[in-house]
Amino acid sequence: MASEHGGAVPEGPSAAALYIASLTEELAQLAKGYNLETLAHILNMARLEADVIIKGRKGPVSASSDSNGAN
Repeated sequence: MASEHGGAVPEGPSAAALYIASLTEELAQLAKGYNLETLAHILNMARLEADVIIKGRKGPVSASSDSNGAN
């Protein structure tokens, strides 16, 4: 698969999540630099979700999750 930027995108869900995390982090910084706070927040949420996938956790991050990591 090739990205819109012309580069190759890694194969597989974890590799794709890593790529997405990297891109969304950069985009969130760009948005924040132009005071696009809502857009920066949404991009950071996408990065956090990608991080969850990278770390192998199941399910989305939710506000109702226990903050100390206990289940």
